[in-house]
Amino acid sequence: MTATVQVAPDGEPLASGHAFPAGFVWGAATAAYQIEGAAHDDGRGPSIWDTFSRTPGRVYAGHTGDVACDHYHRYADDVALMADLGLAAYRYSIAWPRIQPDGTGPVNPRGLDFYDRLTDELLGRGIDPVVTLYHWDLPQTLQDRGGWTVRATAEAFADYAAIVHAKLGDRVSTWTTLNEPWCSAYLGYASGQHAPGIQDPASAFRAVHHLLLGHGLAARALRAAGARSVSITLNPAAVFPLDPANPADAAAARIVDGLQNRIFLDPLLRGSYPDDMREHMTRFTDLSHVRDGDEAIIQAPIDVLGVNFYTPAYVSAQPGTPAAPEYPGTEGVAFRPPVGPVTDIGWQVEPAALTRLLDRLHTDYGVPLLITENGAAYPEGPAADGEVHDAARIDYLDGHLRACLDALAHGVDLRGYFAWSLLDNFEWAEGYQMRFGLVHVDYTTQKRVLKDSAKWYREVIRRHGLTGRARIGA
Repeated sequence: MTATVQVAPDGEPLASGHAFPAGFVWGAATAAYQIEGAAHDDGRGPSIWDTFSRTPGRVYAGHTGDVACDHYHRYADDVALMADLGLAAYRYSIAWPRIQPDGTGPVNPRGLDFYDRLTDELLGRGIDPVVTLYHWDLPQTLQDRGGWTVRATAEAFADYAAIVHAKLGDRVSTWTTLNEPWCSAYLGYASGQHAPGIQDPASAFRAVHHLLLGHGLAARALRAAGARSVSITLNPAAVFPLDPANPADAAAARIVDGLQNRIFLDPLLRGSYPDDMREHMTRFTDLSHVRDGDEAIIQAPIDVLGVNFYTPAYVSAQPGTPAAPEYPGTEGVAFRPPVGPVTDIGWQVEPAALTRLLDRLHTDYGVPLLITENGAAYPEGPAADGEVHDAARIDYLDGHLRACLDALAHGVDLRGYFAWSLLDNFEWAEGYQMRFGLVHVDYTTQKRVLKDSAKWYREVIRRHGLTGRARIGA
């Protein structure tokens, strides 16, 4: 037996098993409504989040994304920060209301021009643009016509995807259709916690289908236009029964896994909804909106599956427990409160759950994977020395990157990692109170300060690995 030790560029040893494979992509992610601001500039139309954030009681302290991080005007400086961190790729979303203010019809060239400039700025800095076409900011006009509960929105989304590709497709190789359709469907239409704020399970299940149909139609449109890599990003949950030996807990976990994971993964990668989820949906709505041939459209081939991960879920059977609003039909299912360390938003920190999730996705679905979001909210701001010392975030990121290394060691085809988020930003219903950024943003002055976590991430990227005690191997 001999010790195998790799050496980082600065001479510090990288333990065997702490280096990432060649070609592993390092990035960071944002979303349009969360950072751009400029809500009324250059012909942008209103989105459901403009409407929702102006509705009293919906968003913390009445915050809106009107200004956010003013990225629309400061994008060049923000790209310079990305280059300073050594990012190989940047995942950003396109604001549909900037491109088609009413969701259909005439294209707004000034909106497209912004993303044209941003894309060129990234490429000029050697950063690969990774585009997400939909990160929750549906044009309000489409919502007025039924939003994701109607088929026309899915069809409009495919047209919009083709418009954006026609502008950027010569420079953007990786296209993600949707970000977290679970949130769009269940938080938007079942619990009402997110825009458009509807509380109707039947609408939520119709939205699930039309979001997936929109993905399939957009994927076809992108392929036809010559897109090289097509993806969708989900937020699959690591769902565990509180007592794995208890059949009732296992059944409870299966229901939650069905609603969070299989209802999306199975039609996307196996070509049909799971039988138990079909039966579950019929408790709330008939399936007349699921037409013959739809599931074949949804199964349009993807090149990589985006995975957003933050925290696990532990569930048990507890008769009499009301259904969680964001999980329609889960009466009798209890979600265990977080235990151990939690982030500022109250999410349990358990990196090993990410490994288990990646292993499961690899085993059950066999698709290449990309961590498209992973990060943590912590409140630290500038200290007396002007720096932001966020050791807890470093611990969180380090632990989850080690979880990725463990999955890679198990043979999982994991292609890269995008930290959430590049910047502190408008965190949806939480407003500006939750800070996920590697970069601190003073929302009054718009001053950016690299947090200690950003400097740590820069070193991880430079080394292409983590430091630690050497592992002994053959």
